[in-house]
Amino acid sequence: MTTLLQASRAPAKTWRRRRRGKLPTKRENASPPASRENDGEPPRPPKPPAAAIVSDSNSDAAAASSSSLPELPLSYFRDLASPDASVREAAATSLVTRLQEIQKRYEMVPDKESVDGGLMLEAEKNDGLDNCAPHLRYALRRLIRGVSSSRECARQGFALGLTLPVSLISSINVESLLKLISDSLSVSSSMKGQDVKECLLGRLFAYGSIARSGRLVEDWESDKDSQIIKEFTDALIGLAAKKRYLQEPAVHVLLDFVDKLPAEAVVTHVLEAPELQKWFEQATEVGNPDALLLALKVREKISVDHPVFGKLLPVPFSSGKFFSADHLSVIADCLKESTFCQPRVHSIWSVIRSMLLPEAVVQGEDASSVPSSSKKQKRNRKSNPVEEEATNNIKSFCEIFMEGTLLSSSHDRKHLAFDILLLLLPKLPASFVQHALSFKFVQCLMDILSTKDSWLHKVATHFLAELIDSVKDDDTKRVAVTMALQKHSEGKFDNITRTKTVKDLAAGFETEEGCTLFLQNLMNLFVDEQHVSEEPSSMKWAQEPSSLNSDQSQTTDDNSEIGSNEEKDSVGTTVNSDVLKSWVIESLPGILKHAKLSPEAKLRVQKQILKFLAVQGLFVASLGTEVTSFELQEKFKWPKTATPTALCKMCIEQLQLLLSNSQKIENPVPKESGLEQPEDPISYFMKFLSTLQNIPSVSLFRSLSEADEKAVKELQETESKLSTEEKNCGLSADANKYHALRHLVVQLLLQILLHPGEFSEAASELSVCCVKAFNDGEAEADGEEEPAVMDVLVDTLLSLLPHSSAPMRSSIEQVFKYFCQDVTNDGLLRMLRVIKKDLKPARHQEDQDSEDDDDDEDCLAIEEEEEEEENDEMGETGESDDPADDSETATGVARMAVDREVPENSDDSDDSDEEDDDGMDDDAMFRMDTYLAQIFKEKRNQAGGETAQSQLVLFKLRVLSLLEIYLHENPDNPQVMTVYLNLAQALVNPSTAESSQQLLQRIWGIIQKKIFKAKELFKDESIELPALASLLEKNFKLAAKPFKSKKAVVDPSKKKQSAAWNRHKMIVDFAQNSTYWVLRIIDSRKFSETELEKILDVFRSVLVRYFDSKKSQIKVEFLEEAFRRKPWIAHQLFGFLLEKSASPKVEYRRVEALELISEALRSLVPISEETQEESKKKMKSHLVKLSHLIKELVSNMPGKQARRAKVRKFCGRLFKMISSLKLTKSLLKGLGEDGQTACETVLGDLFMDLKNTED
Repeated sequence: MTTLLQASRAPAKTWRRRRRGKLPTKRENASPPASRENDGEPPRPPKPPAAAIVSDSNSDAAAASSSSLPELPLSYFRDLASPDASVREAAATSLVTRLQEIQKRYEMVPDKESVDGGLMLEAEKNDGLDNCAPHLRYALRRLIRGVSSSRECARQGFALGLTLPVSLISSINVESLLKLISDSLSVSSSMKGQDVKECLLGRLFAYGSIARSGRLVEDWESDKDSQIIKEFTDALIGLAAKKRYLQEPAVHVLLDFVDKLPAEAVVTHVLEAPELQKWFEQATEVGNPDALLLALKVREKISVDHPVFGKLLPVPFSSGKFFSADHLSVIADCLKESTFCQPRVHSIWSVIRSMLLPEAVVQGEDASSVPSSSKKQKRNRKSNPVEEEATNNIKSFCEIFMEGTLLSSSHDRKHLAFDILLLLLPKLPASFVQHALSFKFVQCLMDILSTKDSWLHKVATHFLAELIDSVKDDDTKRVAVTMALQKHSEGKFDNITRTKTVKDLAAGFETEEGCTLFLQNLMNLFVDEQHVSEEPSSMKWAQEPSSLNSDQSQTTDDNSEIGSNEEKDSVGTTVNSDVLKSWVIESLPGILKHAKLSPEAKLRVQKQILKFLAVQGLFVASLGTEVTSFELQEKFKWPKTATPTALCKMCIEQLQLLLSNSQKIENPVPKESGLEQPEDPISYFMKFLSTLQNIPSVSLFRSLSEADEKAVKELQETESKLSTEEKNCGLSADANKYHALRHLVVQLLLQILLHPGEFSEAASELSVCCVKAFNDGEAEADGEEEPAVMDVLVDTLLSLLPHSSAPMRSSIEQVFKYFCQDVTNDGLLRMLRVIKKDLKPARHQEDQDSEDDDDDEDCLAIEEEEEEEENDEMGETGESDDPADDSETATGVARMAVDREVPENSDDSDDSDEEDDDGMDDDAMFRMDTYLAQIFKEKRNQAGGETAQSQLVLFKLRVLSLLEIYLHENPDNPQVMTVYLNLAQALVNPSTAESSQQLLQRIWGIIQKKIFKAKELFKDESIELPALASLLEKNFKLAAKPFKSKKAVVDPSKKKQSAAWNRHKMIVDFAQNSTYWVLRIIDSRKFSETELEKILDVFRSVLVRYFDSKKSQIKVEFLEEAFRRKPWIAHQLFGFLLEKSASPKVEYRRVEALELISEALRSLVPISEETQEESKKKMKSHLVKLSHLIKELVSNMPGKQARRAKVRKFCGRLFKMISSLKLTKSLLKGLGEDGQTACETVLGDLFMDLKNTED
């Protein structure tokens, strides 16, 4: 039978050393051994074996003693250590039930002394548990030893098992039990570290069991003079003093016990414990956070001041005095030392959080965010003394302790600062964020985040993520956090930390209330307002004007100077930096980017942003910093220090961007003429601008010249006229034109303020164009001939493009979009001339004169390039060392010039444009572009001209955007051919690739997407077939040009070689797609067969060069695709193709052309029942030539395996078609005996199968 010694696994080795010796292994019916003496009594007989009292759950019931006490199964103790909580609870319940039953039986035994003598087991007689049954005494010792075990969940299970008997069995003497715990789990000098730790933790769990049992409270209620509570408190505090890691759990055990005690018992017994008084007295000197935690919780329990707390708590106690600077300096060491338990946050901080943020303040902040709350309620809330005290407390705590103690100390204490703030964040009101995220804290955060190797980098990153997550559903707190981060970082938080924190925060506003609140805070931050109101409606900038058309007078606020001085006295911080203000300006237009607002709400927010940018960017106040407009019923405020010109310009740029974005989302056409529509941003801005200009004490931020002032007035008048015309148009399409012009007028007006002296002339021209746009039906009063309105408009738009802002370019493109259908040929050629203009004409380019045809039917005049003789230095596919020369050779195609519908008085033609810059007359120079003329001047006066070249490339890219719009809006316009020819010339020009690869790709993209892949073909019946044939021939020559390179002394870099090769492939691709496009045009014109002979002649010449010259690099796949798209060409050329294939001058071309022949055969001779006879007839007509080709193929079989396979594949296809059409005899006759013999030798079974099908 298993003995008690073998069944139990005591964790304490010292207990085994205290054993008197081993129990007998086999003594089932022997008499009990002698026990130790107890209380002076004579030795008792020996104890019975363990099986007589306790038994294994798997064994049979052991023989009971004479007292007939129930047995105590050992399985209960094993189950107490189970990882399953339900198993532990069941074991503890079963154990206490069995112990109660045993104790009840024991108390009924008349002769307890005989039972104790016979069943002493391991229980010592002097343990003070004389009234307990031996089984219970054994169980208590076993449970006490169990709580010191680290096996699985032994501490939890045995602590529960100890709690229940102490709570339910009144015979257990608590005082004796405390002594038993101390003796059983005492620490000796011979113990090692782990053994010591297990014993100390065991005592802690045992004391916790006693505290939770409730016996101490019952004993005090029965005898209020009992000293057991003092003894328990001293024992627990004494245990906490042994090791630091025991302090906090010991305090929690004591606080759990205190919660069960009445306040009277806490004062008279707990606080009177000597060890506790000593602990409190030394707390501030040694820095004991657990003592402070205990003092705060006990003070909350008893609600009275007590001298035992010493310096830990102020007298009289209040949260205000607790967080005062003097008291925080006293308890600073206690709070600092709470870092020892990192990464866990000490329990003291949950108590501190509750004191800093009482529920009344948190609930009051939540109520203040409700939109329905009235201003009166908010004023009452602001005067609440509880909130005022909480504000002072959080401010003092952050300044004195967080900044003064933690942030200036070690990494561990900085870590603690982050932990504390994370603990506060969920309940932190938005008004407290500015104190929590203070200047020093934000600076510390940025320093850590800017260095990835920092020890605290992960901590700071986690804090930042939690910070963003905590404000995701609270716009008020999101605004406060964003403002704090940017204000304390001078607007550079994201730049310094290399994160997108502020950007993500600013992009999170989705409601009108959130956008408005963020907007008000940004505005107030710009004008140096330190105290931001919590209600958006109370902001000065949020007041909506009653009427912009009011006739009320305007005046300045006479008290603006006084108000400014008063604010200077109240504000103690310095003025916000220009960097921070620039962030404010840049953030304003982006507020609405992610917001999900209705059009009306979006317009309201846009107006507020627009007003602020206009006031701060365009105007300054001559008296003070505040101006009141009675007409607008608004007060406008400027920063105390003058806004730098750079920031004013930035405001104007953002204003341009705001108006441009509004143009993309608004609907300029009124929905119904009978309904009053809200003012669009353009109308609102112009009226607001006019109103502010009329205020005497407000002036523009910069003085303008007379010409600029005149231009501004003209633009204002023009916008007013355009607005009237737009309203009169109603639902007509002209409304869009006028609306686009209005946007351009306003953008140009702002551009004049940005760059005075540069746009006044363009503004005058634009005003004239706008006037003529709505007066085009009136006859001209003067007899003088004037240029077309669209020509002037195009010239004006081109003059604005080179140095315009992105919003202005967007407005230019919108205007061009609505007017491009009216663009004249002269205006279009002027735009194309810009694309072809080059400051560095290509070398080796011969001057060629374009042919001028007066006949309108001659719509194309294409110059043909003279063939260059092959140089000895060139190979057929040689590599070049000079990429420029290579480009010239590879793209040596004739310059394409178009002289269609050129006015007789126009001297600026393509050939004059290509000759030299000086060849342009004054009129052409003016009409080209003032900015482009300046580039020419720089090119002549400066060596290199790299800056001018880059500016010209940028100008070309912007003009290309207009051309792309033109092609998109006018796909069927005859001028598409004009655009194509000029863009093609620019594409193949070597200087285009030299100047910019981006420009080259842009041109090719427009040609490909807007011309070649357009769903509609342009309609122009005036283009004759010879011109199209000539264009087709040029494309074939371009596609056949080899990639030739001149040898040089120094090898070019791989990058240049790659660029040259990529350009060559692009041009070949262009030539091929251009060929397909021209063929589409030819098909759409429905020419006669006689006329189409010219197209066939072009293909014949291509095939002749392909079969007879190695120089031709045309791809057979290209010709195959042309045949596939246009089968009629393949049908007409099939016989000619067979002839050239049978006798080529370049032998390997015969095999290459087999795929081309197969493609022609596939469409010429379809195999089906319906076309059987017709196909047979066509095939028979070409059978002689096919037989001759087959004989040549098998007689001159290529040596390479791949080419031999192509021959066999072609013959297999042909034989299959021949047999299906039942023309085998005819083929064999054509081959003759020699041909058949050659076929049998070379083709073998393939040919024999054909012969076997002979019919």
